[in-house]
Amino acid sequence: MESSRARRSRLARPSRRRPLLASALACAAFVGATAAGTVYVKAQAHSGSGAASSAASSPSPSPSADAEASVEPVADPVVDHDALLAEAMKAVTVEDGAEVSVEVLASDSGASASYGDGTFDTASIVKVDILAALLLQAQDADRHLTATEKSYATAMIENSDNVSASALWRAIGKAEGLDAANERFGLTDTEGGDDMLWGLTRTTAADQLTLLRQVFGDDSELSESSRAYLRGLMGRIAVDQRWGVSAAADGSAWALKNGWLARSATGLWDVNSIGRVTVDGHDYLVATLSHGNTTMEKGITLVEAAAKAAVGVFAEESASGAASASPSVSASASVSASASVSASASVPASASVPASPSVSASPRSPMSASVYG
Repeated sequence: MESSRARRSRLARPSRRRPLLASALACAAFVGATAAGTVYVKAQAHSGSGAASSAASSPSPSPSADAEASVEPVADPVVDHDALLAEAMKAVTVEDGAEVSVEVLASDSGASASYGDGTFDTASIVKVDILAALLLQAQDADRHLTATEKSYATAMIENSDNVSASALWRAIGKAEGLDAANERFGLTDTEGGDDMLWGLTRTTAADQLTLLRQVFGDDSELSESSRAYLRGLMGRIAVDQRWGVSAAADGSAWALKNGWLARSATGLWDVNSIGRVTVDGHDYLVATLSHGNTTMEKGITLVEAAAKAAVGVFAEESASGAASASPSVSASASVSASASVSASASVPASASVPASPSVSASPRSPMSASVYG
């Protein structure tokens, strides 16, 4: 049995547990103070004068037992890319009577921006659509393009040859065939030109961006081999036609198709450019359309300035590390613009296309009463 003296001696000795408890509480307070930098803690104190006096008398108050802690996430700022593009376009010179429309898609994030909503003549950018329709029809028939079709396709895209375009326009069924393919591609405001006037197909920049997504994106009606073939041709445009959206690219990191048309009734020019450009390792799909230009050169200057403004909206954002819009389907960059795809000539050339014409390298061969390119 413990004596009263021994018990008093034991009670008089300081406890070793209290310093340990104090150290633990100090650590907890330090961790809590650090966490407060990122987490908002809402402490709900008991009501009453007792709580108030306790808080006043305590030099380092601790949260009450029933304190409620909640995390308030900080949302990414909403970026209005259309507004940014509209602001950038204020620096672009547009002639009196001319009109321009531009669409851009940042492939990494799926964010896009648009400016202008008019309808335009396609001129020769429709050649991408014509070849896409031909490739889709060939897929449906489970066949490859013939050697003759490939000859036409190469001249039509790389050199913007009009004789070749007319041959393939007939092959797809003219406007009816183009419109049927575009319905599957998701183009809602594009209408094929009358009879052989493929260059007077009407379209919007938004529809042309949709077409580019069919060519460069993964979610497409076109097979990978068809997309790669078309991308390859767009990456080997003739030297004298390497203008337009390519002005916004890093060096030769582009794949494009341009179109130009002098209207016989007014003498004014339609000048358009569509394609993919790469800037600082980021891919952008760009469609810029214009009409009412007094010269072809002024039209080229306009579409190039519009393309630079459109890409600049996202290029600056990527460089600064700003948050982008919520991602969607990204455009594939898996195939180099300069890639070529071999084709089988398993179907006789006479199946759908007349004999190959002699192809002129000139980008401005006459068609009807207008100049197409």
